[in-house]
Amino acid sequence: MGIWQKELISVFLLFLLVAIVGGLTGLFLPLFLLLVLVVLVQQIFQITRFERWIRQGGRSQYPKTSGVWEEIYYHVYRIKKNEKRRKKKLSKVIDQFRQSTEALPDAAVVLGANDEIEWANKTALKVLGLKPSDKGQRIPNLIRFPEFIRYLKSGNYEEAVIVPSPVNSQMTLAVRVVSYGAGLRLLLAQDVTQLKKMERMRKDFVANVSHELRTPLTVLKGYIETLQDMDDGESQLLTNSVQQMQTQTDRMQHLVDDLLLLTRLETQQGKTQCIDVPALLTQICKESSDMVGNADRIELILATQVHVAGEELALRSAFSNLLSNALKYSPDDTKVKVRWYQSGESVVMSVEDKGEGIAAADIPRVSERFYRIEVRRSKKVPGIGLGLAIVKHALMRQDARLVITSELGKGSCFSCHFPIAQICTPKTKIIPTDPVQSLFLNDH
Repeated sequence: MGIWQKELISVFLLFLLVAIVGGLTGLFLPLFLLLVLVVLVQQIFQITRFERWIRQGGRSQYPKTSGVWEEIYYHVYRIKKNEKRRKKKLSKVIDQFRQSTEALPDAAVVLGANDEIEWANKTALKVLGLKPSDKGQRIPNLIRFPEFIRYLKSGNYEEAVIVPSPVNSQMTLAVRVVSYGAGLRLLLAQDVTQLKKMERMRKDFVANVSHELRTPLTVLKGYIETLQDMDDGESQLLTNSVQQMQTQTDRMQHLVDDLLLLTRLETQQGKTQCIDVPALLTQICKESSDMVGNADRIELILATQVHVAGEELALRSAFSNLLSNALKYSPDDTKVKVRWYQSGESVVMSVEDKGEGIAAADIPRVSERFYRIEVRRSKKVPGIGLGLAIVKHALMRQDARLVITSELGKGSCFSCHFPIAQICTPKTKIIPTDPVQSLFLNDH
């Protein structure tokens, strides 16, 4: 029999006893009211004692009682005990987390929903200049680099942002944010000073070597042209040798030019202006059509006439490389579609071909330097693998991004997405510069 059933039976028996005694004595109503008053006082006393025990935290042993109240005390006491056990276990997990993050060589900061600092490890105190008293402060108020603040507000944490250390300008940090829980985020800052130094040395080496190669290449090309002029065609061996030297010298010249262009895109800031993209695309498509000798090969669709702010040389190089790739890597009897349109919060320039396509595993790597997809083709496609690297860096300078979608056997689509904030209104019509100085034809 349950405790509630026993309690109800006890109350029923009391009322039955009062009814019998009251019926014999004629005092039923006074006895009934007295019984109700006694029961009410007893319950008020139990409620008061229970409230006092709960107010004290329910940590001590619950008071001795009987009936339903004993069951209530017991269940509440067991809940409190289980809660204490879970709290102790959770506290142990938190301690382990803090010990593990304290051991990390990288700075770690737990941020709340409003970017306030919840916790930071010792490394964060060293490299980010935080103090224990900064808990509860908003981190944008303490780390004031504009690129970091934009990164934090953007909500796009797929890639890290590179910023100098607030306490040491010679130290370079790669800051990444990882979202977890209900509005919580973990900020990780890694010291990449040596990596950036090595990358800078590599870039300087490539730039210096490329620059130094220009002089001997110019001399070689001059002598090869002289040999071509002197060749009377009587010696087939001499003719073939000079042609091969000319081909390889031209290839080396393209490589040097591309490396120098890539170096300029990475290191030098060009002049920003309002670019008439429709006119630029029209000119690039016309030049490419003339080169392939087929005016119907390229289909240009200008769904919008908006202009964007940027560097014309960089954009011309990016668009030319994408169109050149599409023409080279698709059959001669297929069309290449070039589109300029507005989509949501972006203005997009896309180049779509019906070529062999790119495997999903290769898409993240095709924009790396010198990366070429190793596949068997019916015809050999010349190239050195710098085209998409140039496109990627050219777009990064415009705060734009390259999106690649492809399916094997069906073709590829390369899209340049410009933020809608890049749209501008030109004061005067901008005429594109001489294409010869910036048209670099490369490959995937």
